[in-house]
Amino acid sequence: MNLSSWLRKFLPLFLIVLIVPAAPAWAGKRKSSHQKSLVAAKAKKKRRARWVVPTYADPTQGDAIEYDDPRVRRVAVDALGRWNGSVVVVDPNTGRILTIVNQKLAFDAGFQPCSTVKLAVAYAALKEGVVSEETMVRVGRRHWVNLTEAMAHSNNRYFEIVGRQLGFEKIARYARLLGFGELSGYELEQEHPGAFPSNPPRNGGIARLSSFGEGIHVTPLQLAALVSAFANGGNLYYLQYPLRAEATFEPRVKRKIEVADLLPAMKDGLLGAVLYGTARYGFVPDTEIL
Repeated sequence: MNLSSWLRKFLPLFLIVLIVPAAPAWAGKRKSSHQKSLVAAKAKKKRRARWVVPTYADPTQGDAIEYDDPRVRRVAVDALGRWNGSVVVVDPNTGRILTIVNQKLAFDAGFQPCSTVKLAVAYAALKEGVVSEETMVRVGRRHWVNLTEAMAHSNNRYFEIVGRQLGFEKIARYARLLGFGELSGYELEQEHPGAFPSNPPRNGGIARLSSFGEGIHVTPLQLAALVSAFANGGNLYYLQYPLRAEATFEPRVKRKIEVADLLPAMKDGLLGAVLYGTARYGFVPDTEIL
């Protein structure tokens, strides 16, 4: 066999020998990266499971319901099912609590508000003229959104940017005006005031506070009062929950909030959330839900 024939016969084997030893190091990196992706995916799934798995407990246990509106309570209980949550139903035009499902949770010391804090930030930004409904804010290299889209999709980056522009003092002032960090009820002995920090949180600062409510503790009652004020055009009522037959009820306004002229801008974002955004699973045909 001459050299030419030998090379034609054995050169492919040499190429394989030269290539294959390099493969394990390269493949190992890919495998490691793949493994990291799988671990990250499992961790994300585990975190999400906290919110998608019912507790199979009875959230109504221990509730005092004698003077609740029975129709409203029945709907609220059915809607909550066995989820570890609370439902607070309020007449926005009077502040009268119609029912509270899972009262133990509702009267707890409060929880991080997460994206519900964006209501307060949006109100502050509109009131201070930092943004208008049409203002486009750059949230990515080629991605700009206005207030409506930011609220509809709960765009964290948008509210981080707007929060920084507002600054902590302004956000704190408007958040407290809307009832954060204070009792929302009238003679509700079990109620806690929640908490609003005196300084930006260490974890993420003002940006994290504006997008996730970092450092804030808010109660379901406070959120119910806040949303009621937006619904009725600016009257922040004391929430009242008569639990005795002899109890008298008279609406009590805690303070008036100048929100009426800003409601159209906020309404579009809240409605968008239900129609096509983060709250789209709450959509009900022929019913306007914000």
